[in-house]
Amino acid sequence: MTDNNTLFRGLMQKPYEPTFVPKVDGKLYYDLPDAYLTDQYRPYGPSIQNRFGINAETRLPFPNISPPDLSFADVVSRRGVFSVFNAAHRRAAGQLIQLFLDQPNPTTLGAVAAYVRDRVNAPMFQYALAIALIHRDDTRDVEIPSFLELFPDRFVDPAVFPQLREESNLLDRGSRRAIDIPSNYTASDRVDEQRVAYWREDIGLSLHHWHWHLVYPSTGPDRVVRKDRRGELFYHMHQQTIARYNIERFANGLARTLSFSQLRESIPEAYFPKIVRSSDGRAFSCRYPNQVMKDVNRVEDESTIRLADMDVSIKRIFEAIDNGYAQATNGDRVPLDNEKGIDLIGDLLEASTNSINFNYYGDYHQNGHVMLGYIHDPDNSYLEGVGVMGDLTTTMRDPLFYRWHQHIDDIFVRHKQRLPAYTSSELSFNDITVDSFDVQLNKANAPKNVLLTFWQRSQFDLGTGIDFVPEGNLFVTFTHIQHAPFSYRIQATNNGGSMRRGTVRLFLGPKVNDRGQILPFRDQRRHMVELDKFTVNLRPGQNSIVRRSDESNLTIPYERTFRNIAASSQPGMEVFQFCNCGWPSHMLLPKGSASGLEYDFFVMISNYNQDRVEEFNENDNCNDAHMFCGLRDRRYPDARSMGYPFDRFTPNSVGSLQEFARPYRNMATTPVSIRFTNTVIART
Repeated sequence: MTDNNTLFRGLMQKPYEPTFVPKVDGKLYYDLPDAYLTDQYRPYGPSIQNRFGINAETRLPFPNISPPDLSFADVVSRRGVFSVFNAAHRRAAGQLIQLFLDQPNPTTLGAVAAYVRDRVNAPMFQYALAIALIHRDDTRDVEIPSFLELFPDRFVDPAVFPQLREESNLLDRGSRRAIDIPSNYTASDRVDEQRVAYWREDIGLSLHHWHWHLVYPSTGPDRVVRKDRRGELFYHMHQQTIARYNIERFANGLARTLSFSQLRESIPEAYFPKIVRSSDGRAFSCRYPNQVMKDVNRVEDESTIRLADMDVSIKRIFEAIDNGYAQATNGDRVPLDNEKGIDLIGDLLEASTNSINFNYYGDYHQNGHVMLGYIHDPDNSYLEGVGVMGDLTTTMRDPLFYRWHQHIDDIFVRHKQRLPAYTSSELSFNDITVDSFDVQLNKANAPKNVLLTFWQRSQFDLGTGIDFVPEGNLFVTFTHIQHAPFSYRIQATNNGGSMRRGTVRLFLGPKVNDRGQILPFRDQRRHMVELDKFTVNLRPGQNSIVRRSDESNLTIPYERTFRNIAASSQPGMEVFQFCNCGWPSHMLLPKGSASGLEYDFFVMISNYNQDRVEEFNENDNCNDAHMFCGLRDRRYPDARSMGYPFDRFTPNSVGSLQEFARPYRNMATTPVSIRFTNTVIART
């Protein structure tokens, strides 16, 4: 009997090679009935089996099945450009997800997937099958390859591919060298935005965004879309991303990103992505300086969006926020209160199929991505494909993504500012005092409150994602930001007479802007980023709490961000597909500066009795990045609003973080210097 990982592993490798070509380094052959073969290859069925299957170590036979009707998938061709921002593409993907979910067992699912694989768009197939595998009870532990493994063209300078093909064709696998991906290859230093290209174009960042949307798809069967606090998570994950991006900009002498709220204004930022799609061999289209968004009328892509409709959508969303209620499809007024308001707004703004009134409030967020993705050719006059803004896997590379999402975040803030400031009872924790708080590198005699960042060179195997080349490893090296491991050290006193349980919340915030000016708290508050959150038992008297940075419930380790399922059978390489959702650990800290840039670190211990939702095991491998990704099949494990205690406005009398924390003994702050060393260290 074949295990599920073997069954599905090959179906998700070499996405454009026909299914009958051996997979998993040539060891796995799918023994397909002639009916599974496409019209192009069916006449050659016997010769195909004799040619390709004879030397495989494992042969997987498939039964004859009733071919499913795949006419719904014709909206995007096999070699076309698939985008989940495109409404027609989303609907087709949702039907494909449903088809996969409807299969009674993994064996039948594998057979249907094998039949479908060579007949529909490859990225749509991978997207739908990955979501189905994640959400089925009987396949939840199947190892899902990262999009970097499947479609490296989305993340890698295309100049490396001819070199990789040369290596694979001329040298055996033991002699092949790693090809280096140059840093900052999309623009010169004359472009100011290039100062943060290392952050925007970080491969791990795009993989995080892609995997988050696998776990939280906006469209599809109800069982995969309707999750606890899904709309609020959409708000929180993107809000924290924008805050981190702005902090990175400050460190590199750039001002906070400007909200793109005036849809008819010209866009000074250009972007030339220099990425070539393997689907059709064409480059992602570029955006020239000072382009203007126009109505999209691309009949061939079933994409028609008018600026006037965007105006109506945002007007109605603003009215709902300002009135304190949204209008449901049956005409009911649904209150946008503190408990559910942010969740409802997140769903209608994104907009997911959870939207309480999709026809009325529209598809503002995703349509914005489509319009910006087609800004170079809105009516398809020049037969140009979508730019990176219109593709989920590439959108975070573009400076315009952050301008668009700064606008989206400002809409959420419009709701948040209507809520009252937190009260003393909501912020305090009786009997608990934080006596001291500092951070320290994990090495002997390291000075307190000084952290280090540097460049790291890492390696990845692209062999499973490059089609029609000889089998074996094809390694590339790439350079990314990294920090030295460190620990938080907290001394806390429980002045009560019994054990108390608390939630430790750790944040970082910038002290100054790009010009070195002190940020007022009203601005700093929106840039407070949460580094970790965990529960702690506090015995009566003094308590010493030490928490390593690599234990963060926000991040996943490098090995899971850049997992390679071809290597997952090796000891210590186990992967969990839902659990690969999480912020990349190498991007936990901002870059800082060569001389040391000072940040405010903040700790708060809140009352677990007010935080508790339901018990869960924090040591479970699948719970270690729940701050952005939630828990599989469980409620979000924190009753507080996401971003608490910095998600609400504060009285004008609070002028600094220190003034915010001063009245509360369960809070503390400390200044921490982050020093950047412009040195490249190879990952061991």
